[in-house]
Amino acid sequence: MRTLVALLTAGLTLSGAPAAHAADPPVSVTLSRSSVAVSSLNTVPVTVTVEGSYTELSFTKDLFVQFKRISGIGPLTEISSMPLPLVEGDGTPGVWKGTVNVPSTANGTLQATMVDGYEFVAGEPASAPVPVANLPKLTVSGVHIPKVISLLTPKVVPYDKPWTVRYTVLDSQTGKPYGTRLKLLFGFEQRCLENSPGETVLSDTSGNFTRAFPANRYGDYTSCLEIPGKPTKIAYLETPVKRPADITAAPSKTTAPVGTIVPVNGSVVEGANCQVILQRLYGASAWRAVSSSAVRVSGRFTLNAQPSYKGNTPYRVYLPTCFDKVAGTTRPFTIRGT
Repeated sequence: MRTLVALLTAGLTLSGAPAAHAADPPVSVTLSRSSVAVSSLNTVPVTVTVEGSYTELSFTKDLFVQFKRISGIGPLTEISSMPLPLVEGDGTPGVWKGTVNVPSTANGTLQATMVDGYEFVAGEPASAPVPVANLPKLTVSGVHIPKVISLLTPKVVPYDKPWTVRYTVLDSQTGKPYGTRLKLLFGFEQRCLENSPGETVLSDTSGNFTRAFPANRYGDYTSCLEIPGKPTKIAYLETPVKRPADITAAPSKTTAPVGTIVPVNGSVVEGANCQVILQRLYGASAWRAVSSSAVRVSGRFTLNAQPSYKGNTPYRVYLPTCFDKVAGTTRPFTIRGT
């Protein structure tokens, strides 16, 4: 678990709840500048100084400062400093000094929020956050901010067909590529779940990187692409694969006395735990739900139809959007009431 220490304000006043480690006196944080201008894929270093006591030091005795964006419209909402080495004292007290590398995607106002002996990972909740008001702020003016987009081909991937994903890095201000090959990080499945794509790849000069995947019945193969920074990523995008409904169903009998319950059996490819809905046709085009159930682990399901009048009653089974599946229906089928 991470150990978090509350930061002290410029006036050395602590607000809110007590620090997670009351034995440690508060620390102060200062920045070498209050504003930066950053263009495109560049980063601008800002010196960060931490003073005070921190007893839960790692073997390196480094500290990290987390910054969160409190205003503005940049796509990046939080960043971490580089490891700040101990430059004076033994840490009780001590002085730590290093840099935070600010990307253009942090456009807006950043505020230092906490200190830790471990690097902050964007998107991961802190274990014991202690909010403190009036901490150092950094205004970031980002221009020509990179934007990552993706294209999946086909858009909905059949289970028996290969597919490709293409990522493109563009200048969001001009809508054009940067005109040079870019070093990127690519990953899929577990790497994306861990928010840490690890394969180094290069785009072409148009900012494109394409990866082809073979047909695969199992796994959705969500992919992800990162523009790396130090240590915080500059930009990141995940692209989940969408799968077809692949649902079939048929009634156990096509003729039954009015009021009789008729089981409707069916299956959904890779659809365990999804909900399925039996719909009946009213009038010329109004499909209305008459029963529902969940798909079993086997991929099969059973729904109950009940013809309410003599003659043909059209039915179909509808699968709402579920996990990686798009919504879809079976072919209509008829049960004749007698």
